Amino acid sequence: MKITNVKNYTVHPGWRKNLIFVKVETDEGVYGWGEAYTQYDRDRAVVTHIEELSRYLIGRDPFQIRHLRRIAFDDFAQRRGSLEFYSSFSGIEMALWDIVGKACGQPVYNLLGGPVRDKVRVYPNGWSYKMSKVEDYVNAARKVVEQGFDTMKFDPLPRPWRTFIPKEHIRHAVKVVKEVRKAVGPDVDLLLDIHRRLAPMHAIELAKRLEEFEPYWFEEPCQAEHIEAIAEVRRNTRIPVVTGENIFTKAGFRPVFDYRAADIINPDISICGGILELLEIAAMAEPYFVAVSPHNYNSTLLALSATIHASACMPNFTITEYFLPFVELGDKICKNQLKPVDGYIHLPKEPGLGLEMDEEALKSYAYKQFPLRKLPFPEDDGHPGGF
Repeated sequence: MKITNVKNYTVHPGWRKNLIFVKVETDEGVYGWGEAYTQYDRDRAVVTHIEELSRYLIGRDPFQIRHLRRIAFDDFAQRRGSLEFYSSFSGIEMALWDIVGKACGQPVYNLLGGPVRDKVRVYPNGWSYKMSKVEDYVNAARKVVEQGFDTMKFDPLPRPWRTFIPKEHIRHAVKVVKEVRKAVGPDVDLLLDIHRRLAPMHAIELAKRLEEFEPYWFEEPCQAEHIEAIAEVRRNTRIPVVTGENIFTKAGFRPVFDYRAADIINPDISICGGILELLEIAAMAEPYFVAVSPHNYNSTLLALSATIHASACMPNFTITEYFLPFVELGDKICKNQLKPVDGYIHLPKEPGLGLEMDEEALKSYAYKQFPLRKLPFPEDDGHPGGF
């Protein structure tokens, strides 16, 4: 079996960012689907990487995933990684596993050593995007619980994202979490995402003030490049600390473990290097007693399915991400997307990743450039008061 063609589809979901899907075709008629990570205004750069890397895959054996990973980094990228490179390769790698599973007539998780669980817990995200009023958080949180979830993730801090913040930002965040906890009760897990914003002094103060509300975790309190700062926060709070969505490959996670910076890591399958890399990162974490909660700021389709397959095989898995605003689009472009029941997704039984994409539907949601975001000028960038 040889690779004959690689296609990509940039899809406009009408919310927050475009999505990129990859289809790899072979000379035996077996094809696979994958998904690359994207960010605001960077999707075309990811597509360019997919197109250029794809030229070197034609004629190769899709089963040779480890070797393709090696030549992609060593020879194509000449050992210069980037968000765009790892996103593009992750999407392609995912599609190769889909091919292998279909060719073998097995779900991908069976080819990865077999599952250690029959269902995967998910947490909803996206439900509180750009909210600022406490009452809006509360009302939206209640609706999430009504949908059958017993967990939810949100960012309680007001904008803009800055390293140093005034005290009123911390007071606001505390009030949001307090009122959400009161609204949903003690048995719903609250996952707090700080989005790499804060200096350690602010992160530590905020974490200490939030401990009484028993959050499930405190995610990315400081920039991922400053692992020592995240470790400092972890040493000063009882809330489990998370990092990893902005870290690529096993090499990137080594200092996280060396500094004992996190209780939980959250690598994203569509950017960390794909299915194989995610599993290897999880295996590295296991002897350090670090749990794995894969990030999934992607669609509820291919990246989610690939994450479900990988998570099924991780002894140290805890929970993964499910973006509610992408569900409606998923039904329109996929014939059988995976959906949670009572907060869990059961393992698919179909060969490969188990999803069948509708190519014609993909074309009807073609790429659109999002309007310019309002980025501040100097006169907009101050904040009242000191810290």
